[in-house]
Order: sequence, then C-alpha cells, then structure tokens
Amino acid sequence: MTRFDFTAKQRRLSILALFALPWLILVAPSGTTLIFPWGLVNPTTLHVTTLPKYLFVLTVGLPSRLLAWPLSVLFYLLALLSAFSGRFEDRRVTGGLLVLAGVTQLNFVFRFVAYGGLVVPFGTIGLFGVAWWFHRPDLRGALSR
Repeated sequence: MTRFDFTAKQRRLSILALFALPWLILVAPSGTTLIFPWGLVNPTTLHVTTLPKYLFVLTVGLPSRLLAWPLSVLFYLLALLSAFSGRFEDRRVTGGLLVLAGVTQLNFVFRFVAYGGLVVPFGTIGLFGVAWWFHRPDLRGALSR
C-alpha cells in the first residue's frame, strides 16, 4: 500500500464520517433539535424526522431560511460521490463542494440566529476542517490560476 492509497482512504473515511456527526444543534425556547445530514432528531422525545419526510411532507409553507439545510446536504452528497469516484475524482471539485456545503450551513446558522435561536455548527466546522486538512493544496492551486 502506498502513501497515496492510505491518504485517499483516510480522506474518504473522513468525508463519510461527517454523515454521523450532528451538523447543527439548535436550541430554541421550544426545545433542542439535532440536525444530521440524514434527518432531524429531538433528543427529549427521540423523535426522528428524515430528510425525505422533511423535504416532501413538511416543507409546504416553511420559510425559505429552513431550506438551506437540504441544499448543504446536496453539496455534501455530491462531494461524497466525487470522493468515491475513484480515479475520476477531481480533488478540487470534492474540496470545493465541501466548502459550499459549509457555507450553506453558515447561511442557515446566521438566519436562525437572527430569529433568536442558539446554534452550535458542528457540521460547518467539520466540513471546513476536512476541506482544509485534505484539500487545502488542491483548492489553493485552483484559486491561484
């Protein structure tokens, strides 16, 4: 096994690990909600709302500020697809998609805070961290052209 293979595996596993991390912890007067890339969890009642249910059932009448989360998940899934595309992967694309997912999460964070909620953005930190740790040289090269 070469060093490149180990790095590729480590990079892919770190991107995949972001799926298990709560991206946001929202604390509001109505309660706390954990937002994962796959769904929402209320830790008090252990009620889970999956992303498909959120998108196709609950989004009718929701404010547009709440739709940033599914968009960030889309960017993340595209980055995951790019990372696992093997020899066809362009690491600049993977890193850029991770950054876009993190920026979209920040958009959600700032909009939620503006309405008086407390937000802990673990996902944004994780997305930016993985992009910085594994894709910094690729992104720097793409931006310097």
